[in-house]
Amino acid sequence: MAQPMAQETLFERFLAPVFGFLIDREALLRYRNSKDWEQACDHFRQPNFVYPPYYSQNFHGIKNGYLGVDAAITYDPVTQYALPPNETWVRKGLVERIHAQPRRILDLGCGTGSTTLLLKKAFPQAEVIGIDLSPYMLVVAADKAMQANLAIDFKQANAEQTGFPDASFDLVTATLLFHEMPPLAACNVLQEAFRLLKSGGEVLILDGNQSTLHQTDWLTQIFDEPYIHDYASGSVDAWMTTAGFGEVCTEEVWWVNQVTRGVKPLPYRKVEFARFETDEQQRWVAG
Repeated sequence: MAQPMAQETLFERFLAPVFGFLIDREALLRYRNSKDWEQACDHFRQPNFVYPPYYSQNFHGIKNGYLGVDAAITYDPVTQYALPPNETWVRKGLVERIHAQPRRILDLGCGTGSTTLLLKKAFPQAEVIGIDLSPYMLVVAADKAMQANLAIDFKQANAEQTGFPDASFDLVTATLLFHEMPPLAACNVLQEAFRLLKSGGEVLILDGNQSTLHQTDWLTQIFDEPYIHDYASGSVDAWMTTAGFGEVCTEEVWWVNQVTRGVKPLPYRKVEFARFETDEQQRWVAG
């Protein structure tokens, strides 16, 4: 169940002024005024797209959450300070735990594409697709990919029902997604990942360390996160196992975060053993 919002979060009271000092507001305004955002979003908007009910609310103290320009242009400047000790190090914690050499990768809830770009850099020969609910976030992601000269396909889609064919990816990832949705939606995402993966394919989820969050209540009060308490009380390990994944393992990443990895099992094959007789059996039969 979503937690009711406090009148004033710790972020609003203490951290917002600090971030306001650290962020280059002039650069943000130049970027904001550099394009017609609605027209840019039309490139990604899917006709008759339906947003899940949990998504249309405030996140991080921003009205309407990610469905607006302000959320999209401020996400990266704030996140670089909100993922200690270093945002790139944390995101690489997911990439470094990939075991295979995937040829087709899907990044769920890709946001502004920070992890998506790292995946493409790590696996330059792979086809990389990033999906998100917010067309505003996808505009920023596409801009970043273009600036980095990386060929990445960004699409508007719901991670619970992506519309991609069965067994069409070698790797499915999600970064900082699960704490922003109800646990049931997170479980649906894992079931969808299972469907999308080929046998032997990997799923990796990077998000807040559930054990740390559960034991350190003040961490869950910093930002406007309506589902953070539900996430902190849950277990991605358990959710992933229930979805059918094997070899499930969660590792801590810089204390505050965790990466959970699972593998879609190979299909069961019945083995026919060749019939044989031992020397002792042969002697018994001969006798």
